[in-house]
Amino acid sequence: MHVHTYYSDGAQSPADVIAAARRAGVGLISVTDHDNANARGEVKKLALASDIIAVDGEEVSAYDNNIKVHILGYGMDCGCEKYVRFHKKLYDGAEERAFDVLKKLSAAGVRLSYGEVIRERKSKLSPLHGMYIATAGARKGYARSPFDFYARYLGYGKPGFSCVGRPSPEETAELISSCGGVCSLAHPGRISLDKEGVQKLIERLLPCGLSGIEAVYSGHTAKETQYYKELAEKYGLLVTGGSDTHYAEGNRRVGEPAFYPDDKLLSALKII
Repeated sequence: MHVHTYYSDGAQSPADVIAAARRAGVGLISVTDHDNANARGEVKKLALASDIIAVDGEEVSAYDNNIKVHILGYGMDCGCEKYVRFHKKLYDGAEERAFDVLKKLSAAGVRLSYGEVIRERKSKLSPLHGMYIATAGARKGYARSPFDFYARYLGYGKPGFSCVGRPSPEETAELISSCGGVCSLAHPGRISLDKEGVQKLIERLLPCGLSGIEAVYSGHTAKETQYYKELAEKYGLLVTGGSDTHYAEGNRRVGEPAFYPDDKLLSALKII
């Protein structure tokens, strides 16, 4: 329930993702590209042909000051007026942020044009993602790889860092909830907060519509998984899980770690 395609910062097509899900015996999938759900039509069609249940989803990159807080939204009404307005804001914010990043990179001696960046984007409907800038930068020889470029220039505290146009976690949770979606805090173990900070964040988001925690996650240890499951129980939240797959290579493969949604989650997703 957490997979990316080339409609955001992944390298795989929707067809690649569904093929990988079929090979792994996955019965339920959600493609959760960053700040858009542009793959949903393709995913549903391909999943149906493979006898896989597909739930519309996306991962919104919210920021709390300079702390990244990713929030997963499942089953939202993409025709909801609030959803349309929110995503227009995300798209415009991504454009503004890209120009801010390029200006900062130029001041640091990294010369990239807007045209070079958008050539890395698969669909003009998708918001400009930082990895498009990183890929363009690596292609031009400023780093060994997009990951190296991102770490060197785009991460927090680096010359090109920008969170211009990012929504707050509260705004994001309220949007997902008000448009009928299931809202889950993504990979809490990766948030740059201590345990107390994560709990305070959850408590802030509960009245905004937070309904789940991604306790089962490819980057969590067994101890962390158990801890976040217990945290979900403490706050009466659903447990979600996902691989966060971006590429066919590496250790984040579709279907890993194994996740079995309970009836509460399946009911919330309107599957049962």
